[in-house]
Amino acid sequence: MKVNGKVFFLLLTFAATLTGCGFMETQTNIDQGMKAVNELHYDTASTHFETAILEEEDKELSFRGLGLASMGKAEYEKAAEYFTLSLQESSFFPTNLAYDTNYYLASAYFNQEDYEKAVSTYDGILALRKKEPKAYFLRAYALLTMGNYEKAIEDFNQAVALSPKDYEMQIDIFLKLKEEGYKEEGVKYLSAAIHNQDKSMTNFDKGRICYYLEDYENARTYLEEARDEENADTILMLGQTYEALTDFNYAASVYNSYLLLHPSAKVYNQLGLCKIHLNDYQGALEAFQEGIKLNDKDMMQALSYNEIVAYEYLTDFKKAASLMEAYISMYPQDEKALREYEFLKTR
Repeated sequence: MKVNGKVFFLLLTFAATLTGCGFMETQTNIDQGMKAVNELHYDTASTHFETAILEEEDKELSFRGLGLASMGKAEYEKAAEYFTLSLQESSFFPTNLAYDTNYYLASAYFNQEDYEKAVSTYDGILALRKKEPKAYFLRAYALLTMGNYEKAIEDFNQAVALSPKDYEMQIDIFLKLKEEGYKEEGVKYLSAAIHNQDKSMTNFDKGRICYYLEDYENARTYLEEARDEENADTILMLGQTYEALTDFNYAASVYNSYLLLHPSAKVYNQLGLCKIHLNDYQGALEAFQEGIKLNDKDMMQALSYNEIVAYEYLTDFKKAASLMEAYISMYPQDEKALREYEFLKTR
């Protein structure tokens, strides 16, 4: 799956949801700002949060909101500054909101490639909350990106020890180790999870672990048993397993049967990628565009990029270049897109 800005979304997965803090019932400008963030209207969000500060609404939440809007615009240095100001406005005794903001601050540092500050921020979290598996995991992620393999493994091991049934995290550990060239070490985590499984491990968990272990036949068996037409994650894994087995037509039928009843940006994205494998570029374009209509903030970047790719396959380079220009204005940090835009301008 093509997912640009993967690290940004991976890190934010562990933080609280944007509107889940429960402190904004009477703060109109902050309410409107958070609504705009969720709708990906980051400039509008910033205006609301700036007004909130001028009107002396909650400064901790207002600066935090400005940080979130800056993150959305990939202005990571600004985001770090705002999150720091938010923390300065927090109470002497750290609240859940302050911890949450610290995770965002670390994410801002990570995206600036200031990994040492990201690690330092996680150090601060763990100094007060010594049994936070997500902090160990994310610190390990930053350490590994810095090339500090041994310390990263120590933190990954600690994260797994604290949360041994968090199979999503163990898969993420595998993917990160694989990305950094340590696939064999990553496989050990997944193999151990399968070996040490207990009754709580579902067929879905077994299936997806087998998928990442490239044991696609067993993955298909487990995922067919887990198949749930109400669950997008199960459908995605099942479809991707059939793709890995090169049965793209059946994979597409799995995605389509789900989408008939449950619109999902993730599933539309995967259907589009599957259609590209089938050389059905018009079908791929339509799938990506249907996904974009759902305005899923976590999938918008991937879908927008893949829409451009579909136009390229259709040789409509003028349209692809126009969309790429808009894409770059939203995601200026995507270096691959910048290079592709230079190519498109020559077509």
